[in-house]
Amino acid sequence: MEQATKYAPFVARVLIGALFVIAGLGKLGDVAGFTGFLTSGGLPAFLAWPSIIFEVALGVAMIVGYQVRIMAFLGAGFSILAGLLYHFNPADQMQMTMFLKNLAIAGGFLMLATYGAGAVALDKR
Repeated sequence: MEQATKYAPFVARVLIGALFVIAGLGKLGDVAGFTGFLTSGGLPAFLAWPSIIFEVALGVAMIVGYQVRIMAFLGAGFSILAGLLYHFNPADQMQMTMFLKNLAIAGGFLMLATYGAGAVALDKR
């Protein structure tokens, strides 16, 4: 159990981080399309590039274990906001599944924000 306690935060960070790196880099393939999607949730178009940069930076920070508590807290807020703006539609089961997925990711981020990066990280706080 001691080994699990030592490595579980690293595995959690890599799994969550990979999602954000891949999603952020994927948006680079169609920034205009992402901008349209972003504005459909009521956010201004100028936030497209900061959102992409944040997603990639968040994912990399999680994977390498840098400033995990702060970045995880920000990631939780980002995930909740994205879920509310883009997936909260009680009439659509798929969108509600995506909304709950965002809440679950936020929960993982909150665990990392609370308990830290674990033993395998650049920052060990």
